[in-house]
Amino acid sequence: MTSELDDTALENDTALGQTTALDQTTVDAVRRIAASERLLIALDFDGTLAPLEDEPMRARALPEAIAAIDRLTALPDTTVAFVSGRQLADLVVISEHTDASLIHLAGSHGAEFWHPASSRVAARPMADDVAERAHADAIVDSARDLVANIPGAWIEPKAFGFGLHTRLADDAATVRATDAIDELVTTHVPRWRRRVGRDILEYAWRHEGKDTAVEALRELSGATAVLFAGDDVTDEDALASLGPDDLGVRVGEGRTAASVRVPDAASLAVLLDLLGTFRAERSQ
Repeated sequence: MTSELDDTALENDTALGQTTALDQTTVDAVRRIAASERLLIALDFDGTLAPLEDEPMRARALPEAIAAIDRLTALPDTTVAFVSGRQLADLVVISEHTDASLIHLAGSHGAEFWHPASSRVAARPMADDVAERAHADAIVDSARDLVANIPGAWIEPKAFGFGLHTRLADDAATVRATDAIDELVTTHVPRWRRRVGRDILEYAWRHEGKDTAVEALRELSGATAVLFAGDDVTDEDALASLGPDDLGVRVGEGRTAASVRVPDAASLAVLLDLLGTFRAERSQ
């Protein structure tokens, strides 16, 4: 990396044929976190590494992001994890993850884990899982019935609850669907946790958040610092939990606790590539 980075923004060409620039404040923040003794890089997936899709299972990380992450996972004292609201089984599919991967996975907002040291899915068992799961199928069926005639709204079953998707619904349909689902859950399973994301309303009986997922990964990896990046309201739990030696990155618009913001997934890929460059220099 040349010394020109000290005085100018970094610019890279993206896959979309556009130019993405990181301002000097961001470059300096990336340089600082890259110097950490043991670094955990925890990344949301949808909207952060992958552009949002109308059909969620079509989401895939940008090639530039994959290349940067592959480079980072090969560096010493560097741990990479995907931390997602997706249930673990779906996160495996969209991230094209294999048992040979070095990337840790935290699904269902930190209620499910997979670690490279084992091919076994490591979910955190809870005493109420069996009892709540007995209600879940009936609740999901009722939720489907409630939105069946609402255009653009649909229900996604999840490992510990379900999600109401309204990305394809207009404002009026979104309100109708949301009100119906809120009433259903409030009436029948009021202790389930409610989360609102981008065009999705989620309910789950497990209350873990991305903040607890990051802390578990920090402890497991022995990280002295964490970089967390996310694009949505549910990522703010993790961003707000970071300490002074960490770095939070918000992808896109919205109120945030992050100290750095980039406009889109392509820009984050540039940031991760720069992190890899600085991190590699540290190892030399």
